[in-house]
Amino acid sequence: MKTIKEGAQYMKIGDKVSVVDEDLSGIITSVNGNIVVFKDEYGFTYQYPKEKLVPKNAELYENIRVVRKAEPKKVTSKKHQKNHMVLDLHFHHLVKNPSDYDSFERLFIQKAKLIEVLEFCRKHHLKRLEIVHGIGDGTLQKMVMDVLESQTDIDFYNKEILHHQSGAVMIEFH
Repeated sequence: MKTIKEGAQYMKIGDKVSVVDEDLSGIITSVNGNIVVFKDEYGFTYQYPKEKLVPKNAELYENIRVVRKAEPKKVTSKKHQKNHMVLDLHFHHLVKNPSDYDSFERLFIQKAKLIEVLEFCRKHHLKRLEIVHGIGDGTLQKMVMDVLESQTDIDFYNKEILHHQSGAVMIEFH
């Protein structure tokens, strides 16, 4: 009876084997030098070099202890672990005496602040920015949308499903 020495194991006619990297197994029917012939469960015969076969023997694995290793934690930078930045464009958050400014000056200051914060986010590689513009008469909301539409490498969407009821816009930088 011919046998093949494979590592510390001997494979012989009648042994079960599996093909490496294929879903194919069977019982060895003959050995001719380096070529092993085996028959699968359906009666088909296959020939493979011995280095492509492994013994299919459950007893080989009985005394092997399985060690479960902890999955390594994904490393993320600290600036991406914190919550996204929020820019509130309500005018009383931007200046000390809001009543000292007319409506045109207010909108100009809000637009300048928006552009400044967008540049800050890009410079510091922030991924997300929430802009709170409120609902109001829609003037500030329109200005925010106009500025965002003129920007490149960003996606933005209203935070609420009903866009006209949304008082905020979320921006994601690419």
